[in-house]
Amino acid sequence: MDLHARRADSFGAQAEAYAEHRPDYPLAAIRWALEPLVQDRRLDVLDLAAGTGKLTAGLVAEGHCVTAVEPNEQMLSELVRRVHDVRALPGHAEHIPVPDQTVDAVLVGTAFHWFDQEKAMPEIARVLRPGGVVAAMWNEPDTSVEWLAEFERVSTSSVQTSKQDPTGILAHPLFGEPERQVFRHSQHRDSPEAFVATVNTHSRLLVVSDEERAAVNEKMLAFLRSRPETSNGPFDVPMLTDVTRMVVSG
Repeated sequence: MDLHARRADSFGAQAEAYAEHRPDYPLAAIRWALEPLVQDRRLDVLDLAAGTGKLTAGLVAEGHCVTAVEPNEQMLSELVRRVHDVRALPGHAEHIPVPDQTVDAVLVGTAFHWFDQEKAMPEIARVLRPGGVVAAMWNEPDTSVEWLAEFERVSTSSVQTSKQDPTGILAHPLFGEPERQVFRHSQHRDSPEAFVATVNTHSRLLVVSDEERAAVNEKMLAFLRSRPETSNGPFDVPMLTDVTRMVVSG
């Protein structure tokens, strides 16, 4: 298994930690993603690569009818345990287990970079109704904040995402032009240890050796304990939620 596949498959064993420590998504971002659709009705939304339901929960809170599709059995089980009133199905972006033209929107939270877009985009177009929307969103640290930019350098491991890897939705003839918006967000953390736990749910630390992970954790904790912003009790981690949406053609 190559490194990309190992990273994509690394989350299941940490499903409970992922559910506990990963941030949610701002409602403003969810609403903007769905904005091209008629808003005076309950939408049928598919959360693709739903993980443990971080985005699913926000969609349910907005009153939509949600189908969650996730390839990893452990992640899907955690989603079912934590988020109710959702149809949860095993499946992949390249083979979505729902009939043609049965959903109004396909939303993807911090997972689109794992897809084979050449196969996934036609599948997404297939399940969308005419005028339907696909939207991908990513939660990222706001590195315009000085202490967080420095923390990002401290938390690097020997495994990093290649700058050449596509991290957004690529333009596709089955869809209209991409539109992009960035939303301010934050995650509340009770302690430096809780923030380190969040970082440990990222694939760049899940796939390295125990020894390297321990060394990176030690560096992260030492840094956080040394900073006035993070050393004393609870703090908020500034984040940006980057959203790209497209409307299916035809």
